Amino acid sequence: MKRGIQKWFSLTDDEGDEEELVALVETGELDSPSRAEAEPPPDPAPDPRVPAATPPHNDAAAAVPDRVAASLLRLGKVTRSQIRESELQWRRSGQADTLWRALARHSDVDEETVYEEAARIYAFGRAAIDASALDASFVKRVVESLTPEQQDRLIGFRVLPLEYEIDPERGMLRLIFATRDPMRPETLKLIHELQLDHFELRYAPEREIAPLIEELFPRQNEYLKRLEEDDEAKALDLGASYEEDRAGLVDEEALDAEINRSGLINLLEAALVEAVRMNASDIHIFPNWKKETEFHFRIDGQLQLWHVQDRVHPEAMLAVVKDRCGNVDRFDREIAQDGYIQRQVDDTLIRYRVSILPIASANREVKAESIVIRVLDDRKIFGDLGAIGLLPGALEKFKKAIRQPHGMVIMTGPTGSGKSTTLVAALREVARPSVNVLTVEDPVEYVVRTVRQIKLGPRLDMEQALRSILRHDPDIVMVGEMRDRPTAELAIKLANTGHLTFSTLHTNDAPSAVARLYKMGIEPFLIAYAINLVVAQRLLRTLCPDCKVADREPDTTLLSELGFSAEDVAATTFYRAGSNDKCPTCHGVGYKGRRAVSEALYFSHAIRKLIVDTGGSIDEDALRETAVKEGMLTLLGSAREVVKLGITSAEEVLRITASD
Repeated sequence: MKRGIQKWFSLTDDEGDEEELVALVETGELDSPSRAEAEPPPDPAPDPRVPAATPPHNDAAAAVPDRVAASLLRLGKVTRSQIRESELQWRRSGQADTLWRALARHSDVDEETVYEEAARIYAFGRAAIDASALDASFVKRVVESLTPEQQDRLIGFRVLPLEYEIDPERGMLRLIFATRDPMRPETLKLIHELQLDHFELRYAPEREIAPLIEELFPRQNEYLKRLEEDDEAKALDLGASYEEDRAGLVDEEALDAEINRSGLINLLEAALVEAVRMNASDIHIFPNWKKETEFHFRIDGQLQLWHVQDRVHPEAMLAVVKDRCGNVDRFDREIAQDGYIQRQVDDTLIRYRVSILPIASANREVKAESIVIRVLDDRKIFGDLGAIGLLPGALEKFKKAIRQPHGMVIMTGPTGSGKSTTLVAALREVARPSVNVLTVEDPVEYVVRTVRQIKLGPRLDMEQALRSILRHDPDIVMVGEMRDRPTAELAIKLANTGHLTFSTLHTNDAPSAVARLYKMGIEPFLIAYAINLVVAQRLLRTLCPDCKVADREPDTTLLSELGFSAEDVAATTFYRAGSNDKCPTCHGVGYKGRRAVSEALYFSHAIRKLIVDTGGSIDEDALRETAVKEGMLTLLGSAREVVKLGITSAEEVLRITASD
């Protein structure tokens, strides 16, 4: 056991890690390694993937102060600029961690590639994880044999005991652990505390470890646990009738008493945590006609009832939410208000944007308000456009448009169609230290590193910000939304004066975006030569991979209405949503996750000519026909392709395209 720790100690080249392990030796927690064990090991066997080393003065990697980063550079997995940028951040942070871990956090670097190479450099083997063959009861027994504090640390470090294996050299059993970062000193310290005779740490990617940990050891919501344990709160009437004896007047003292009850606060905090863990985009809180307060989560675009609070007067529950928001007046119940909440959930800072509106109520005793909380989790930001799910044709046009030095890229679609998410992914694709990227959004939803995001407020509106932005030396600009003619004119001006510009419009498809700008009063020649691309987007729910079922008798009438030909129907295996309530992935919903479908109208010479030659109105049909001839897939056409791939159902396509 201790020999394994010492072997790792001799391999590491990070001073901070060495100091931590030296401290363990000095306190007696580890035996001092012998001289033979502490000597640096020979270099690992040559990797056939790595070209033969050149003399140091010709080797760019020789100057890199980190073995892992240098190896990745030789392999061509990272660039010198990425290493330089990571090293700058690493030095700014006080070099508290290794350089290669800082490199893994770089937005343009595949972090799993870095961890895999680090494991190879430090001689940690690759764990072979077969989720279907894993003995779940064995894993649970091992973890449950530890103290609660050790269990929390083990799961927190994402370390999974896999199996016992016979050591071929000693003929003894050793316990195999798998983790993404077997080099982590805290992990080694923890396993040393377990007093194991024989063990081995192996590397496994996060995508294999995380699902197993979530399934075997689901995280507890401490706030829900407190609610369940609060028997006193269950037995009490938490103010459901206190107002009835006061002729409809709100008793603020009684309301304060209800707000201060921990049960109400725990309920709100539990909702904030569960929304993040259930991947909800929004939380809806509102009173119903029975004077109950309903909590709904929007998951994959659909509202799902999460909880009904029937033991508390609605105004007390709503006041709790308002009381814990920034920038909100709890006592004002007759105006629209916008606020914010911030919480640490699972070691991640989550921001919540709160919108409050007064609503009519069937019960006149209730001053009803509707509260919608948008969950802003920066972990949902896509690192590149390819991860969004665009089909190859649309993705190619998108990348071609954003590689231009100037011009405009416009995203269109209804609220909740993923426009902002796609634009943020596009920004990350083009943002680099050598260009000045500015955004003007109201509000700023996702914070993007290396991008300066202008904050609007009462003294700085969209038009003022855009007029000032030209004097701020921009290269790339994102305008949150072109809501009116002044904003559209300024955005067009940016695109025509040598800036790559991104923006959004609320239209149903790509050709109608051109017509919308024309109706705003933008000149046709400006539209034609300022815009590179218009992308109309929708989000399709994807079928649960674990419980979807083949549809042996598909509805041919529906398929025909969706544009499937007889040849398509004969050649395609159609799938429909399953209905397994015990499915661990979708819990009976039948769908899990969403992906984008889009139509990408690239402004070719023919498209520009059609717009410039327009008469009194834009001919949307002519634009669409020309674009289709040039290879554009319409929204419905893109959705059909996703159905053919077995990713979604015909019913889901009908749901998102029925209004089109």
